Amino acid sequence: MLAHQRQVRILTELRRTGAVRVSDLTDLLGVSDMTIRRDLENLVADGIARKVHGGAVLAGQVAHEPGFAAKSQLEQSAKHAIAAHAASLIQPGAAIALSAGTTTWAMTPLIVTIPGLTVVTNSTTLADAIATLDPANLVSVILTGGVRTPSAALVGPVADRTIATMHVDQLFLGVHGMDERIGYTTPNLAEAATNRALIGCAREVIVLADSSKWGVVGLADIAPLSAAHMVITEDKLPHAAQRILSEQVGSLVVVHDDTV
Repeated sequence: MLAHQRQVRILTELRRTGAVRVSDLTDLLGVSDMTIRRDLENLVADGIARKVHGGAVLAGQVAHEPGFAAKSQLEQSAKHAIAAHAASLIQPGAAIALSAGTTTWAMTPLIVTIPGLTVVTNSTTLADAIATLDPANLVSVILTGGVRTPSAALVGPVADRTIATMHVDQLFLGVHGMDERIGYTTPNLAEAATNRALIGCAREVIVLADSSKWGVVGLADIAPLSAAHMVITEDKLPHAAQRILSEQVGSLVVVHDDTV
């Protein structure tokens, strides 16, 4: 097998699984460790892969999950612009779901002014923010329960079973990454399953993702791009990415970021 053919096979495995091990590739392709390492170095040089101990991951692959406080400091202007537009889509008396995340958290000061609202969320951070901003309890909050992740999401079988009994008008879904081929992803396997449960309970799925999320691939798939009825992003997203999203989602909304 020629070097180019091996590298095509390796790239296929990278795209299928997100990560490859040198030992597995030597068995798969029947060549030495040194040969596989040279092939991986070529893919790294081309910007396709990133080396890790014992193998490589697809470029943009993220396995580490930052905490909520760290993520809340990123892309603040874009997140607030996205959150403002998202909140404007909610009707009085609606039942909505908010996934855990810093962009959905940015919606909380806006949604507490919407009368008769019911909010289902898997985030104690969001629930606490609503309680602080709404001392009269004008907004009804249903917390899913579950096991807490570093990003303050409640996940796992308890959360998934609770969500499965719900039916909401809109889901506002924050994601760790979105990619043309992989779709929406997260670094946490259990959170991916809980987010899929949230998608399943919603009549309309609205993804909130600033431009820094484009091309980022987390460890676990949530859903393909087409699962979203709407994606709200901001105008730093490259035009090529905007075109791809426009073709694959029901509606793409690009809001203005004052820092552009």
